[in-house]
Amino acid sequence: MTSHYIDLEVVPDTETGAPTLMGALYDRLHRVLAERRTDNVGVSFPRYSASPRAIGSMLRLHGNESALQDFVSGEWLRGVRDHVRIGRIAPVPEGAQHRFVGRRQFKSNIERLRRRRMKRKNETVDQAALAIPDSAIETPSLPFVRLHSLSTGQAFPLFIVVGPPQSSPSEGTFNSYGLGCPATVPWF
Repeated sequence: MTSHYIDLEVVPDTETGAPTLMGALYDRLHRVLAERRTDNVGVSFPRYSASPRAIGSMLRLHGNESALQDFVSGEWLRGVRDHVRIGRIAPVPEGAQHRFVGRRQFKSNIERLRRRRMKRKNETVDQAALAIPDSAIETPSLPFVRLHSLSTGQAFPLFIVVGPPQSSPSEGTFNSYGLGCPATVPWF
């Protein structure tokens, strides 16, 4: 149950913009959630906007008070603390709506998809091209955070989708990105 929250706001300077700082902050959060195998801390982006596309400069952590206190006191913010304003842990406001915050993956690299299919199904280039036509390309239009893979170190965009408001929460757990599976977070 996500009864409390804390806001982490990135503060850009002349050398580093908000998107870069948000990526660094979220990278660290993902790393600590994965290392601790934490599934009771969710995230939201209060300044999220689908149009114009923006993730915003604030990351909100949701969870119970003790889980959030553990995160605030941890060393995971080392290296970005000078660029992050940390709010206080507070109870979720009464009557808050709830929303699903999740990841959306796009089929944007057709050649990679075809190579994967050829390997999995033992197909030729022509067979894979017939199965996956050029028209299968999806153009991402959602806000994203640029992260680094824990396994390969490669940079990638994590596209964030926010579901419609709900009057009551959906119970569940959160993944190592703090995204719902199928849990919702309070949205206010």
